[in-house]
Amino acid sequence: MDFRYVSAGSSRSHTTRFFSFVPGSAWNTLLAVKLGSPADLWKPLRGAADALLSVVFPTPCRICRQPLSTAGRVPVCSACLDSLRRIRGAVCPQCGRPQPPVVAPARLCHGCARGVYHFDLARSFALYDDAMVRLLTLLKYEPVAPLGAWFAAQIEQVIRAEPALGEVDFIVPVPLDRRRFRERGYNQAELIAQPLARQLGRPLARDLLVRLRSRPPRLKLSQRERWETVRGAFHAPAGPRVDTSRILLVDDVLTSGATLDACARALRSAGAAAVHAVTVARVLPRWESPVSGTTSGGI
Repeated sequence: MDFRYVSAGSSRSHTTRFFSFVPGSAWNTLLAVKLGSPADLWKPLRGAADALLSVVFPTPCRICRQPLSTAGRVPVCSACLDSLRRIRGAVCPQCGRPQPPVVAPARLCHGCARGVYHFDLARSFALYDDAMVRLLTLLKYEPVAPLGAWFAAQIEQVIRAEPALGEVDFIVPVPLDRRRFRERGYNQAELIAQPLARQLGRPLARDLLVRLRSRPPRLKLSQRERWETVRGAFHAPAGPRVDTSRILLVDDVLTSGATLDACARALRSAGAAAVHAVTVARVLPRWESPVSGTTSGGI
């Protein structure tokens, strides 16, 4: 079967042949739309193709292990993505810590009121719960790179709600130390920062910040140890690129805020005018009752 179409902006006609293995449901969908360009031909076929692939090549969700109903680059079902507890409601104006509804939105948290952090503004997409841990593990140790792009899209929504976060000159992923980068072969923060930079139309500047000292191999550190291990661990080379620049740091998790604080200190020492930060997840003490909701959509 042949279809004839005219490319946009051109008087030339093209003939495209579709082979008999295309499912009949796809033909019906195809005939129901007005064909204008090759891109238009793909759009109505995408849903049918996803359904066909999910039947022929069934893949379980990497979180709940249920079969995926659609084929996608992120191997996680919509239900699991929707279950993430997005941070909503009142937060600390500086560090973004969720606050109870009774707290006025403009009130600084205890740490920010004491001037603990050297970054100007920080926000996170969702809470660091069991589902988020499993998702970040896929990004951190697999790696499932398309998941970085999905996280970047969620962070972009956070930035739209807080426009000051996007008023920056450079996007800078929090760097790994050389040993850990050699072991993994990639930086998970950069897997998020790179697509985010494209979405915001800002340059990615991974060279503006380097890590001088490794993190201890232990997975769990006390609050004091977190601050001690990152003190002086980062360096920002002074120069015209950093001087008076506005920087947006990107990382996967905000736990104590010590890492982002150390990065902000280094960048400010090199002359940065402002340092903001965004992370995928925010860790809260168990006794806190955060204001949260679910995400607004899957893949």
